[in-house]
Amino acid sequence: MEFLLLFSLLVLLAATYLGGGSARRPQSARSQSPGGGSSPAPSETTAPFWVSISPKVMAVAPGNSVWLNCSSSCPLLENSTLHTGLQRGQKLSGPSWVSFQLLDVRTWSSDVHCFLTCAGVTRGATAKINAYKGPHSVILEPPVLEGSKHTLRCHVTHVFPVGFLVVTLRHGGRVIYSESLERFTGLDLANVTLTYAFRARPDDLGQLVTCHAHLNLDGLVVRSSSAPMAPAFLDWSSESKALVSTSIAALVGILLAVGAACLRKYLLMQSRA
Repeated sequence: MEFLLLFSLLVLLAATYLGGGSARRPQSARSQSPGGGSSPAPSETTAPFWVSISPKVMAVAPGNSVWLNCSSSCPLLENSTLHTGLQRGQKLSGPSWVSFQLLDVRTWSSDVHCFLTCAGVTRGATAKINAYKGPHSVILEPPVLEGSKHTLRCHVTHVFPVGFLVVTLRHGGRVIYSESLERFTGLDLANVTLTYAFRARPDDLGQLVTCHAHLNLDGLVVRSSSAPMAPAFLDWSSESKALVSTSIAALVGILLAVGAACLRKYLLMQSRA
């Protein structure tokens, strides 16, 4: 009797245990169900892409036109924009690239920003365009002696931008004059003439004069120089020539008078002997 009671109790406990496990199992299944909302599926992320611009730095003569190419690793671009103060021309494009034309570049230094959009993400790249022209020629006229000073005249031709130009005159190893032309803001090629008069020192005799022009373009220096010239110590003015002629004539007269006096004295001594 006691054995049957114990056996019935064990059967009841086993049924209760099995029934509870089956009740918990659906709850666990609901927590893993995508419709339950407690464990959402991970969202898709946009793959990164790069943008490059070519060329990154370009130097052109003022007034020229240039092309810039913006390319990316995006297989299909959604949009493209260009930020610049320069005049725009044509635009060409492909699935992953865009080319822009810039016309009549006359600004010394310009930053150009290209922006491309891929899958809702926009990235950009920057290029720099420098417009300049080193001096076509630097010509120093032969120095002219006017009175006690030499007049120097130096011509710098077809240069841009003039506002970055510095013209220097050298006599031998020393700088006798230097001028920065920052006041000039024109956007065209220009010719510059510098005139300067200086008084030569005694130790300057035989020293050559040169004219030097250089563009200092924020670290980029373009230099050009003239052929050396000898100061015109013998290229006197008409007043100087007249003075020299008078001095020579006076000197010759004095020498002739002294010579004549010596000759008379010699002849007189000879006659007395």
